[in-house]
Order: sequence, then structure tokens, then C-alpha cells
Amino acid sequence: MTMMTRIVLRLAAVAALAAGATGCSAITPVQAWEKGTLAKTEMLMEGDGLEARFNEHIYNSREAASGGSGVGGGGCGCN
Repeated sequence: MTMMTRIVLRLAAVAALAAGATGCSAITPVQAWEKGTLAKTEMLMEGDGLEARFNEHIYNSREAASGGSGVGGGGCGCN
């Protein structure tokens, strides 16, 4: 690499670090009136709890074992 290329790469790295540092400083804490919106069931990462249990039951039935969820039974899916 030439000396000019190294200088340009170093300046680009410094600029990227500076941009990243200023981006992280713009994060503000959640205000009290916003917590009600964030507590809604639509905002959950896993979605519906009943659907998650159903999907886990199907997974355990297909694998013919219980995955620590407290469900016993074999691979037939009848439990």
C-alpha cells in the first residue's frame, strides 16, 4: 500500500468511529408516558404466549422428546 492509501484508510476509520460514537450518544431513556405503549402485548418479541406454547408442543412432538418444558410424551403428539 502506498502512504496516501494508508492515510486515507486511517482517516476513514477515525471518521467511522466518530460517527458511531455520536450515534450512541443520541439514545434517550424511555419516558414515563411511553412505558404504557411499550408494555402492550403487540410489542413483545416472542408474540403470543399461547402460540409459543403450541409451537413448542409441535416441536417436542416432532423430536420425540420433551425439551424441558414440563410436557411428557412421545413423538405421536397425543399428550
